Amino acid sequence: MITERKYFGTDGIRGCVGEPPVTPDFIMKLGWAAGRILAGMGKGPVLIGKDTRISGYMFESALEAGLSAAGIDIRLLGPLPTPGIAYLTQNTRAQAGIVISASHNPYQDNGIKFFSADGRKLPDEIELAIESELEHPLKVVGELGKARRLNDAPRRYIEFCKTRIEPQLNLAGLKLVIDCANGATYHIAPNVFEELGASIQTIGTEPDGFNINHNCGATCPERLQQKVVETNADAGIAFDGDGDRLIMVDHKGCIVDGDDILFIIASSNSSALNGAVVGTVMSNMGLERAVRTLGLDFLRAQVGDRYIMDILYKENLVLGGETSGHIINLHKSNTGDGIISALQVLKAMITQEATLHELKAELSKWPQKMINIRMNKRVDPYELNGISGVIKQAEDQLGESGRILIRSSGTEPLIRVMVEGEDESSVNNLATFIASEIETALDQSP
Repeated sequence: MITERKYFGTDGIRGCVGEPPVTPDFIMKLGWAAGRILAGMGKGPVLIGKDTRISGYMFESALEAGLSAAGIDIRLLGPLPTPGIAYLTQNTRAQAGIVISASHNPYQDNGIKFFSADGRKLPDEIELAIESELEHPLKVVGELGKARRLNDAPRRYIEFCKTRIEPQLNLAGLKLVIDCANGATYHIAPNVFEELGASIQTIGTEPDGFNINHNCGATCPERLQQKVVETNADAGIAFDGDGDRLIMVDHKGCIVDGDDILFIIASSNSSALNGAVVGTVMSNMGLERAVRTLGLDFLRAQVGDRYIMDILYKENLVLGGETSGHIINLHKSNTGDGIISALQVLKAMITQEATLHELKAELSKWPQKMINIRMNKRVDPYELNGISGVIKQAEDQLGESGRILIRSSGTEPLIRVMVEGEDESSVNNLATFIASEIETALDQSP
């Protein structure tokens, strides 16, 4: 068996549609390989869900064909948020769940990620076994798998969301703007918040296969900010394309990011968190300090919900999250869930009789500057000529009053430059300097 990943990254397989490995022939072979491995582990169907990008139809059919060729029965969920697929995988006693999505990426991209029977990401050894099986020729079994649609999947997930915070949660009196990014939450989130009593207006609920994440959603909340202020709403909620993360907006139009959300949830229920909260290397130092004032430890994982989840389970913890808005609360769901995270924040607003702006103000964050640099091919930024020296120079200038993080994205061809410190001017200048030097080094790289 192979011991190094060739296709799977930190969040499944992802790339530009039509470019290897995100091609219909490979995805069909991937379905077959996964089916072969799963067939040796037990019985039960495999669920397939997707977001709203146009290529989802093609890859849904390809996976269906591959799984059927391996003798695996399939349940088709249609467009559904990633956490909904995770929930139904566990709830229907399926053997696995497959998500067709590229999350916050533009429609030109797509990807595949798997959930195990317990609704968690597949263990590394299973992903490696699937990659090993991909090396073998595709052979059709004698007894093909059958496929059918699970037509009530959206309603099942809506009811799940509505009851995860408390059975009688009532949002009556709250005026909300919901931005679904023209993605997988478009027919889910509005129903959840409205059925719980909120007065809502929506953005990004008319997907056409091409407009997912386009000028809307968690990665582009400007329209949401404007709409919240224009309509005098109490809050705005923006999801990404597959609905596993969110960014919020307070009544003044200010962004409430994942660090803010994580702190609000932690502070509203600190006694139930087993002594610690998990963030990432990107989490703001202000968040770490604020969490410690709650009497909780603050642990940092590598970027990616997989690594947060690893620490949560290893340390028997409950709550973790990323600055990008991916929040995991194992008392509520077994994966990151944008809708359920938003409901936790809204409950805090109601029970504490506070505005989102007031809850956010309790966290004082250090100035932080993030710059994304696009690259033509994936490289380790520290291997670029002269960059280690540039970073050392910047770190010496910051001293103990800040930190620098340079990393390659696990989901996009980007180098991310993050500088954080107590002085905003120094932070901005150093981030710009480092980014400029990396761009020059990339241009000179063979």
